[in-house]
Amino acid sequence: MSGPDHAHDDHGHEHGPGGHSHGVAADADRRWLAIALGLIGTFMAIEVVIGVIANSLALISDAAHMLTDAVSIVLALIAMRLAARPARGGFTYGLKRAEILSAQANGLTLILLAIWLAYEAVRRLMDPPPVEGGLVVVTALAGIVVNVAAAWCISRANRSSLVVEGAYQHILNDLFAFIGTAIAGVIVVTTGFRQADAIATLVVVLLMVKAGYGLVRESGRILLEAAPAHVDPDAVGDRLVAHPPVTEVHDLHIWTITSGQAALSAHVLVEPVGDCHAVRRDLERLLDKEYGITHTTLQVDHAQESLLSVGRAGEDPSDAHCADSHGPVHRQGPHDH
Repeated sequence: MSGPDHAHDDHGHEHGPGGHSHGVAADADRRWLAIALGLIGTFMAIEVVIGVIANSLALISDAAHMLTDAVSIVLALIAMRLAARPARGGFTYGLKRAEILSAQANGLTLILLAIWLAYEAVRRLMDPPPVEGGLVVVTALAGIVVNVAAAWCISRANRSSLVVEGAYQHILNDLFAFIGTAIAGVIVVTTGFRQADAIATLVVVLLMVKAGYGLVRESGRILLEAAPAHVDPDAVGDRLVAHPPVTEVHDLHIWTITSGQAALSAHVLVEPVGDCHAVRRDLERLLDKEYGITHTTLQVDHAQESLLSVGRAGEDPSDAHCADSHGPVHRQGPHDH
């Protein structure tokens, strides 16, 4: 039996202590992010000045990286406010994906900035300018302290949010970059090897590309409505159809609305004597317990007698429940995926 009552009976969005949380805890997370933003913004301004005075591309690249840190936190704060707005009008999910767009922007910014810094670093490798190694060492050590403090602040926020995790990864990469810059400064002071500054910059570039690619990839999966990385849709379909009296599952879609908030919809056929309501409730509990998916829309219908003997739904248009089924059809026993 199909219809809205089947898809939504006994299914709400209030999840008890054993449920799940969506996005971020706005008040607490905003406070920690704001503290981290203050630390990073203040030190970044100081570092730019010192980097110019010391003629150190490594320090300037670290400051540029810190700028992306600050931007990522600002975007996270904006995304939190947008995501907290209730769903209305044409935005039936609200603006929860604002954080995913923010994460995508963070990743692209990191990659583009890395390209520019790589160009400058290679140029300085071929023609290294004089570098004030002492200033580089002191500033880098101070940067390590600031980044440790900022990383600790953001670690107190809800890192299940992709935009918060993106800001955290920004700062963590910056911490490693400062360590590399400090080592380069020591080398310049003790050996006079000025290329060490450019080499440290290239290390920063590699870290930025790695972090940027990760953010673009993960946010891209969500924007393209791919299944969560840890969920195999075929395995889910096989698990659902193994539950008696289910005979077939098709039009199975699994996607991520926003960080930590997966959703699923499917058309489920049960034996003619099966209880559609009971099956739907059982499948919802199964999806919650085994896959952590609680946002489900299941259309449960009785299978027609003829369908039970047909090789694949849709071969006979008169027997098909869906005129244009998307994806594989899951049935009991061996079947193609």
